Amino acid sequence: MKTAIVTGATSGLGLVTARALVRLGMRVVLPARDPARAARAVDRITAGVPDASVEAHTLDLADLRTVRRFAETFEAEHGQLDLLVNNAGIMWGPRTETADGFEAQLGINHLGHFALTGLLLPLLHRAPAGRVVTVGSMEHLRGVIDFDDLQLVRGYHPRRAYQRAKLANVMFGLELDRRLRRAQSPVRSVLAHPGAAATGLQTRTTARRFRPLAEMWNRVLLQTPEQGARAQIQAALDSDIAGGSYIGPTRLMELRGPVGDARIAPAARDLTHCERLWAVSEELVEG
Repeated sequence: MKTAIVTGATSGLGLVTARALVRLGMRVVLPARDPARAARAVDRITAGVPDASVEAHTLDLADLRTVRRFAETFEAEHGQLDLLVNNAGIMWGPRTETADGFEAQLGINHLGHFALTGLLLPLLHRAPAGRVVTVGSMEHLRGVIDFDDLQLVRGYHPRRAYQRAKLANVMFGLELDRRLRRAQSPVRSVLAHPGAAATGLQTRTTARRFRPLAEMWNRVLLQTPEQGARAQIQAALDSDIAGGSYIGPTRLMELRGPVGDARIAPAARDLTHCERLWAVSEELVEG
């Protein structure tokens, strides 16, 4: 039985992805910060797939100690990993910091996953065809990374911080693919984005007085979580997809529609920029 880890699978796109994987007979591990939410997600999955092999573990991407602890526990219990879906994330909100002192959107969306992937890579190499799926966003196209103010101590803006974090995700996924190719590794790094999907993340991060409007927007204009998750599920399962591929919806400026090749920001194609982000990320997570 193949084993997958899906971060951020207590709701939204991650939950849909986890459900799709267990329906195909995979064992799915759901690491989450809140054990109660993780347990509810397991119940929701097994309610529809009674014979599902799914388990919850504690992991807080905002605290690298828990990332290391989770990786150690997973290796002891499973020994091998076939698929890692880096799906979890936060968006917008006021500036806060992780337990390790990182600006939260960069720390959770990028650095937490960077550390997790590095720790699990040896286990992915033990699988016949390991794969890492990094979930990006159209917002990465507007992202700018200022290495002189990586933690956004100066001039923090919630949306710009999110755009920068998602740019870091895409740069990481592409650089990981290049490094795996150079090492002639069988592990593939693939990227996907959901377009515009009603996951609840937008509503939770919207000011309370605007939430009714946000909920209406979600109902009328956005894809369902099932539609939004199609790209990352395809990235996880398509045996023919090439490493380094970035896929997402192809209609209405990539907001929705059939899955195909997605646009990549010029900054994410800049090899020097990507290598620098990798080096800085290594320094930060190894602390």
